[in-house]
Amino acid sequence: MPNWELKHCCKHEQIVFLATLGVCAVVILALWRTVLLLPFKLVTVFIHEASHAIACKLTCGHVEGIQVHANEGGTTQTRGGVYWFILPAGYLGSAFWGMVLVLASTKLLSARIAAGCLVVTLIVVLFVAKNWTLRGLCIGFVLFLAVVWVLQETTKIKILRYIILFIGVMNSLFSVYDIYDDLISRRVNSSDAEKFAEVCPCPCTGVGWGVIWESHLQGTHFFLVSLWSHISWFGDLVLRYAVV
Repeated sequence: MPNWELKHCCKHEQIVFLATLGVCAVVILALWRTVLLLPFKLVTVFIHEASHAIACKLTCGHVEGIQVHANEGGTTQTRGGVYWFILPAGYLGSAFWGMVLVLASTKLLSARIAAGCLVVTLIVVLFVAKNWTLRGLCIGFVLFLAVVWVLQETTKIKILRYIILFIGVMNSLFSVYDIYDDLISRRVNSSDAEKFAEVCPCPCTGVGWGVIWESHLQGTHFFLVSLWSHISWFGDLVLRYAVV
């Protein structure tokens, strides 16, 4: 009979990674209402709005401007494009890019690539930003990532992977919180999910669409991280029973 026990499923570095991911989640939840997380929350709002902008460009629309506000809100002004594709891209984008950053943090090379892509995106958005909160956020976070990168390459302070992981976990958690805050806690009628419910012929409320979007993305997130952490165990299992 196949042995499906997970006793030896993970290598040491995989256990460390999963433990670090858990610590990041606990720290974020513990400091959620504090000012310490505000810069990271604003970056998450930026990624949410940037996801709307990406969806707009992918559907041949025009992005007129992006704003991020100090109260953790944000707006993206678009013209043209496919509306029903642009609307869910904010919530889904936060969860998706959170997943990408979490997986990128597992290796130094991929963490460098993720940091580089984030810096380039911040610089590009700097030129379409419509308010000084977003401009300041772009400049400040570019400088922050530059300092982290220099420390990574020139000193013994190796924190680049942890910063990328932290931002990834922050995005994943914030996307869940964003849906809860917009659709359940405060019930904002102008939220993306409520607007989507108005234009979509399917008889589903904004809350329903928000839950559907988030459950799919968080499920995919959990699956991919779990697959990575068990990849060595899974490969051994396949090789062991393929010959039987």
